[in-house]
Amino acid sequence: MKVVLTRSQDRILQLLKQMQRSASAQDIYVELRNRSQGVGLATVYRALDALKLAGVVQVRTLASGESLYGSVQEDRHHLTCLHCQESIPILECPVHQLEAEFQANHQFRIYYHTLEFFGVCKNCALQYPADSEDQPAHHCPDNCSDHLSDHVALPEKH
Repeated sequence: MKVVLTRSQDRILQLLKQMQRSASAQDIYVELRNRSQGVGLATVYRALDALKLAGVVQVRTLASGESLYGSVQEDRHHLTCLHCQESIPILECPVHQLEAEFQANHQFRIYYHTLEFFGVCKNCALQYPADSEDQPAHHCPDNCSDHLSDHVALPEKH
């Protein structure tokens, strides 16, 4: 089925294809304005939602809650650091067989899938050695590490 796009949706889709990376709605809004193709921020969000529902844009949500949008051209999977927010692409996809089984067994049309692992990168592990060893990683924008035990059962130290 061919999807009919509005002018704003088409501009956003073309921009995402040109960027060849995921971007936030704010980044897309700013880039369109820089290219003198300005549309309102609310229009950008509505267009991204419609493109996602049409299966031509995929969205991934970072641990911070920020959503990143990209065109559905290939699988993109990531290792994302909870401290510095660096996303390291994973080149191989371990779930293609599972996707095919789901489509066949559940008669469910899958447009795309995402796979995201959250943890601590090598550089942050050196800066925060406790997070990479025996304590759960934490990332709170308001420095809530003092209250982490209120949210997560911490392992006992022996």
